[in-house]
Amino acid sequence: MKKDNKTTASEFILLGISSQQDWNGLLFALLLIMYITTMTGNLTTVLAISLDDHLLHIPMYFFLSNLSLADIYFTTTIVPKMLAGTFCRVRKISHGGCFTQMHFFLAFGTINNFLLASMALDRYVAICRPLHYATVMSSRVCLLLVAVSWLVSHLHALLHTFLMSSLSFCASNWVLHFFCDIFPLLKISCSNTDLNVLLVHTEGAVVVSGVLLFIALSYACILIAVLKIPSAEGKWKAFSTCGSHLAVVTLWWGTVIWVYFQPSSSFSAEKDTLAAIMYTVVTPMLNPFIYTLRNDKMKEALRKLCGSKVT
Repeated sequence: MKKDNKTTASEFILLGISSQQDWNGLLFALLLIMYITTMTGNLTTVLAISLDDHLLHIPMYFFLSNLSLADIYFTTTIVPKMLAGTFCRVRKISHGGCFTQMHFFLAFGTINNFLLASMALDRYVAICRPLHYATVMSSRVCLLLVAVSWLVSHLHALLHTFLMSSLSFCASNWVLHFFCDIFPLLKISCSNTDLNVLLVHTEGAVVVSGVLLFIALSYACILIAVLKIPSAEGKWKAFSTCGSHLAVVTLWWGTVIWVYFQPSSSFSAEKDTLAAIMYTVVTPMLNPFIYTLRNDKMKEALRKLCGSKVT
């Protein structure tokens, strides 16, 4: 019997963001500031909504608090390891650590998708079916939507993580990305990845594209309903209730589509790193500001939170 001369490495090495060591100090400082801002902004949003009984029972803000919580976990899954790789040049990660990172990245990223869809549903019902709003968007329905979002997202991530962990990685242990994601790992596997790729383009497409299609249809209906409003003031008021959510959806989905709505074979670390930084670092940092700057209720909740700290 001929002995197989292939060996499987016990760890992966992440490529990192930049190979230019002269930039590492600046990159570390910038990433650290952005991470602290993300944590502070999202945690403040969660506390402000949770401590305000009125806001907590409004569906949009209930979903927003969960979105901020998911953003905290989502960013923490990626950024601390990125900071270690940038400053200490510790870019090694065990197989178990890599698959764990991939699982939670997929899970919390998918939770974001479902929560944005729930918020789109809330806006659709509020504008297109206002007389049925209290019934359709009841507290029970909102809790169910959030619970399903978290459960289905983790099951979705678990399925992909299990299949990925069953592969062999003997050709190379260099992951051409700054975190463990599906496409970079598939590129360095020496196993047959047909099942993994098929799952990405079927189950993954249903979960991701289905949510995007739902959001698009919701806003198409909203646009039609708003255009039927006779007064310009009424149209502006209706659109203003969707402005923050639409901005977040555009920012999030724009970068996600750029990276994931392409063949797995065309993945390029150089081309997709900037887009990946946008949805893993920049978008979670900007979300609290987008929802707060033009939202009087959130500003009032933040004032109450600051006031309670002072007293």
